[in-house]
Amino acid sequence: MPIYEFVCNRCNKNFEKFVLSIGAVSEVKCPSCGSEDVTKQFSTFSCRSGSSSPSFGGVSGSFGSGGCGGSSGFS
Repeated sequence: MPIYEFVCNRCNKNFEKFVLSIGAVSEVKCPSCGSEDVTKQFSTFSCRSGSSSPSFGGVSGSFGSGGCGGSSGFS
């Protein structure tokens, strides 16, 4: 059950909403003004490895070395 990010096209506020299904996205209302004229935003996630070495966005430079993807890389 994902949390989506939205922006209200009426009051321009950004907000997050826990949505049970992708079909329910059309029922989302702005919590500030109540408008149904909202746009789902493209959002990213971040993860952090246990490494103390510097990395971009918390993900190690090599896909198979201790990041969120585990030790096997992509499958």
